[in-house]
Amino acid sequence: MTPLDQKINTHFPGLVVRKDLVRTVKGNAIVPSYVLEYLLGQYCATSDEATIQTGIETVKEILRKHYVHRNEAGLVRSNIKEKGRYKVIDKISVALNEKADVYEAEFSNLGIKRVLVDSGTVKTHPKLLVSGVWCIADIEYEFSEEKSASPWILSTLKPIQLSHFDFENYLEARKQMTKEEWIDLLIQSMGFNPELFGKRSKLIMLIRLIPFCERNYNLIELGPKGTGKSHLYSEFSPHGILISGGEVTVPKLFVNNSTGKIGLVGYWDVVAFDEFAGKQKRADNALVDIMKNYMANKSFSRGIETLGAEASMVFVGNTKHTVPYMLKHADLFDELPEKFYDSAFLDRIHFYIPGWEVDIIRGEMFSNGYGFVVDYLAEILRSLRNHDYSDRYKGLFSLSSDISTRDRDGINKTFSGLMKIVFPHGGASREDIEELLRFAIEGRKRVKDQLMRIDSTYGNVSFAYLDASQLAKSVTTLEEEEYPNYYNKTVDSNQPSEVGIQKEATETLPPATDQSLKAQHLTFQENQKGISFDTLLGPYLKGATKITITDPYIRLFYQVRNLMEFLETVVKHKAQDEEVAVHLVTAKDEFKGEQQKEYFERIKESSSAVGLDFTWEFEEPGAIHARHIVTDHGWKISLDRGLDIFQHYEMNDAFTFANRLQKYRPCKAFEVTFISDGLKQGYFLRHQQ
Repeated sequence: MTPLDQKINTHFPGLVVRKDLVRTVKGNAIVPSYVLEYLLGQYCATSDEATIQTGIETVKEILRKHYVHRNEAGLVRSNIKEKGRYKVIDKISVALNEKADVYEAEFSNLGIKRVLVDSGTVKTHPKLLVSGVWCIADIEYEFSEEKSASPWILSTLKPIQLSHFDFENYLEARKQMTKEEWIDLLIQSMGFNPELFGKRSKLIMLIRLIPFCERNYNLIELGPKGTGKSHLYSEFSPHGILISGGEVTVPKLFVNNSTGKIGLVGYWDVVAFDEFAGKQKRADNALVDIMKNYMANKSFSRGIETLGAEASMVFVGNTKHTVPYMLKHADLFDELPEKFYDSAFLDRIHFYIPGWEVDIIRGEMFSNGYGFVVDYLAEILRSLRNHDYSDRYKGLFSLSSDISTRDRDGINKTFSGLMKIVFPHGGASREDIEELLRFAIEGRKRVKDQLMRIDSTYGNVSFAYLDASQLAKSVTTLEEEEYPNYYNKTVDSNQPSEVGIQKEATETLPPATDQSLKAQHLTFQENQKGISFDTLLGPYLKGATKITITDPYIRLFYQVRNLMEFLETVVKHKAQDEEVAVHLVTAKDEFKGEQQKEYFERIKESSSAVGLDFTWEFEEPGAIHARHIVTDHGWKISLDRGLDIFQHYEMNDAFTFANRLQKYRPCKAFEVTFISDGLKQGYFLRHQQ
């Protein structure tokens, strides 16, 4: 186990499970992860390997015997008849038979209906009345001559979710972990390997949890296919439901006026709409109107009566175009159905998750480490709905007076949700609070900026906050930084606005001409794209005959590959009839030093054929304190991350553009400083002339 896994097991004994076990036991059972983890939590919530293996076999046996596969339903029904009583795991829904004045259950996979259920069970578990709940149930069979009688008898029923938890112990255990450890634990609990995600990407994933811990939270995520947008809402919690966006009706979602039956928002904490995007999809005007009212006021009407509900609304859908294409030709809501492409509806959204920043899910991204049994975390998050953390920044920061009440609500609800998730116990530093506040502002700004493109009646808003000294700090979205000339386009024109022109004039990357090179300091955000060694470093390397790279972390394969791509940039920017000496100063790998040396030998061999003289030397790790590149014609380039500026990508897949072209890779947060030695540059220019 990793040190984090050991710490998790120490502070949360019996409440965590190894996440790869879910994939081990699932087999061909089409069942949500929280059902499997409920069983694993009973038998495998331990770090003892022998107990885990025994528990796995027990869970597999339970699933084999009691989970009902639809193609084996006849055999299970026969078992019930022959044995008289049998335990099943199935999705059960209940409806009221008004004619007989009884509640009747329907078993989804088992295929039996009209199973009598007592009123007490329905009152205890009201979600049985809408869309069904996964349960462990004992079914009995007793034949009757009476034609109207059903032979199936429900003996016991237990929904698959945690019955109790200790919230105070949860808070105490949280205090024993750092912020970084805690976030990694949450990411592992969601089933992913935190090592493959940057800080910003982790925060984006945590935003997906806010609807579970914040009442009436409205969230949208649009992005490419395969990024796991809907997975959480169908697999993670027994308190959330995922429905197809095309199957929504007013009676199903809110209330059936003819029967008085309350819809999904009355029973579920989170209602998520899958496949919500698609311009050709139809939507009922009445549905859009009632949704607008509910999302703004937390209420809906049933005839003359007004009802309230607490369900959060989540909308997830796929985009067909790249971000710059959408910004140039339309806006970031362009994929939505016509009826929902409505500024009044969209203004109710509290946060827009930029789905294009989330990497497409690959097998290696899944975690083998320990995380919370998800129904335990689901209950914790549900209990946090009773708390309000939205004021926890107000002693340190205040929102700009330019920000409207609706914008403030969105920012405050997002900030509150993030604080509940990351700092449920309090204890956040000023820097931590500022980071979460900025992120909350950015998500609401993304919504408002697109509304201004859709509807010219929305005025320009300065999304900024003030610190205790009343110093205003503005917030921008990442797309705004990457594509300023498209992002700040005016509503009625494809021409950039004045703001866009000014931003484009101060483009972050240096232009590729020797005359315009200048000493400067550049900062890049996590997940920013469009960056490459060619555009960032190439112009400053052109004309150099000797380049020295100092970076202690050129050890692992991906780090050596970064070095190779840097050398490619040197080759592209040197004259064919010139040779360049490149010297690397790095630290020797403690465990794989010979492999590291072999990499360098191979690079040296191939470099000689293209006019590069590559050499290297090893220094003690502690002796190298800075990472930089120095040229013999007057430039020193200081990189706080060295050459390791890109996030993890699939290096073994030759058919992905992120593998072939650096500008399609999301980068890590990093800073670079270009320092000029004027004397050397002047000599170099005179020498060239």
